[in-house]
Amino acid sequence: MASRTYSGTLGDLGRLLAALTANAAELPHLEGVRARLEKTVAEAQEMAKQQAALTASKQETSKRLKELLAEGNRMATGVSRLITENYGLRAEKLAEFGLQPFRGRSVKNAVRKPKAQPPAVQADGDPNPSA
Repeated sequence: MASRTYSGTLGDLGRLLAALTANAAELPHLEGVRARLEKTVAEAQEMAKQQAALTASKQETSKRLKELLAEGNRMATGVSRLITENYGLRAEKLAEFGLQPFRGRSVKNAVRKPKAQPPAVQADGDPNPSA
């Protein structure tokens, strides 16, 4: 019994149970174990059916959740635009709704200073050519 999947293991157990049932006359001392195995296999098959049904339900639920979240995001975008329109772009009240009020551009990005050029170095390694 080297099956690694549930269905493979259930198949292996079912074949073992069938063989035990067919040879019950030759193996009377295993009757108690066979009955327990039969009950266990039946319950396992029922759980496998239930799991398959829940998997299908889970997939449907996940699909619906994805649709609802996309719809919610679209509505939130519209509402945020309406809130911004109502209060204005610069209102600090926007922060209460998780929106960023416009506070203007920062000075460091508005004006750029030219970079200082390093002093030129002569071929002989002397930075001062007049010396």
